[in-house]
Amino acid sequence: MGEVESYKVILNGPAPWGFRLQGGKDFSMPLSISRLTPGGKAAQAGVGVGDWVLSIDGELTSPMTHIEAQNRIRACGDRLCLTLSRGSALRPLRPACCLGPADGACSAPQICQTNLEGKTFYSKKDKPLCKSHAFSHV
Repeated sequence: MGEVESYKVILNGPAPWGFRLQGGKDFSMPLSISRLTPGGKAAQAGVGVGDWVLSIDGELTSPMTHIEAQNRIRACGDRLCLTLSRGSALRPLRPACCLGPADGACSAPQICQTNLEGKTFYSKKDKPLCKSHAFSHV
């Protein structure tokens, strides 16, 4: 894969920043934006659903777990600087349990056979999902 074209946004605080984050090293998925609050700070700055989060305040996200990324965002105070790439520029790592189409749009209609933490994760509609499909709102 060639060089990824990225863009930067600076969001002035305080939180909430108006986006939901998904993925992380512990989910075997790159960090990405899964949802935007209409009219929120991230949406107003041009962030898009599906955009990949490459760095948070200058720190690369590739080695970050989901909670590390959340904590980094919380620690930024009143100014959050994100380096992002449009979602179409990178291809996500699909978890083994993902039964969705190969384009990366993932749906998991059943509980994963492998659950390393012994817990079941749920979507908003209370459908069982694997850890790779868990989301957090920031």
